Amino acid sequence: MNCRVCDAAELDLALDLGLQPWANHFLKKDEIGTEPLYPLRVVHCRRCRTAQLDSTVAKEVMFSDHTYLSGITRSLSDHFRSVAAEVDRRWFATRRRKSVLDIGSNDGTQLGHYRDLGYDILGVESARSIARLATDAGIPTLQAFFNLDVSRTLQRQFEVINASGVFFHLEELHSVTEGIRECLADDGVFVVQFLYMRQIVKHVAFDQIYHEHLLYYNLATIDVLLRRHNLYLFDAVLRPIHGGSIVAYVSKDPRRPASAQLERLLAEEAREGANELSTYLAFARQVEQLKRVNLEYLAEQKAAGKRIFGMGAPVKGNTLLNYFGVGPETIECLVERNALRSGLYSPGQHIPVLLEDQVGTPPDVYYVLAWNFRDEILCRYADLLARGVAFYFPIRPGAV
Repeated sequence: MNCRVCDAAELDLALDLGLQPWANHFLKKDEIGTEPLYPLRVVHCRRCRTAQLDSTVAKEVMFSDHTYLSGITRSLSDHFRSVAAEVDRRWFATRRRKSVLDIGSNDGTQLGHYRDLGYDILGVESARSIARLATDAGIPTLQAFFNLDVSRTLQRQFEVINASGVFFHLEELHSVTEGIRECLADDGVFVVQFLYMRQIVKHVAFDQIYHEHLLYYNLATIDVLLRRHNLYLFDAVLRPIHGGSIVAYVSKDPRRPASAQLERLLAEEAREGANELSTYLAFARQVEQLKRVNLEYLAEQKAAGKRIFGMGAPVKGNTLLNYFGVGPETIECLVERNALRSGLYSPGQHIPVLLEDQVGTPPDVYYVLAWNFRDEILCRYADLLARGVAFYFPIRPGAV
């Protein structure tokens, strides 16, 4: 393949997580064992230095009816509320008429916060059931895969375009980016929110790598993509959500000055060698060490007769479970709050998913796959902690 961003052919293998199922393909009982496997490898472009997967599961397979809901977690909703408030305060609070387009709008959680601030809202969501859920909740949502052709059917421009947790998913990367430029008002702001690869490497959060995430951006690498489409970064902030995410602000105006904050983050990337192949090869070695540590812990708990449940059934948890080779013989079930996953089984390892109100006697150990919501989980389950239930976090990010 050629680089997804710059089309270069010079790509080096950085991390190989083996053959894995599409991690969001939670299974019905009669589907167990039928799920296809795909290579899960990160490669590094020698020219633009973007980290990316070297194989693609078709978007129609992954996104037409997935089961992720952004409104399930209070921490994420709070984050979305703060982003909307910041965007409005900085650029649009005094406008009588203002609008926002959310690409990959999911259940409309982000758009709901913009609506509360007086924006005319529109979402574009590929998953049929989730688009319907959002529409039923009063969030105007177009069920489609956003790209340049879809952008032209809208026949309008927006003061704000938001893409949270979707811009690294894009199979039609250049068509989508060009569609964003076409729909963005001349004085508008494109708000792109993405997992920060620098933080993934720092925290050895390799489970953030799965087939839906085709690209792994740092600021210097996403800047290459944006400039190719005459879009320009002018500010960015590192937020703690998901273990470390960037909220970046983008303009159509190349003369808009870069903020001191953006310049500082770019300088830190350069100083740390965040975009160098050697950094990713060192990361791969750390992933192997993390695997050894986790398997030793789980083996010790089982040898002591402890019952272990998984806390959460996030998509990223399946990367971890499959790479570690941990199945129901070790973790009895995954305890989830998302009703769309009730009664299903994890792809690859086939661990049953239970809703939290279906759990009877609590386990001795919760192995926390939803580690990125650590504070919320520890607060929510303080009573279990007080009763001696252990909460083990396989990945433990520090402060961002």
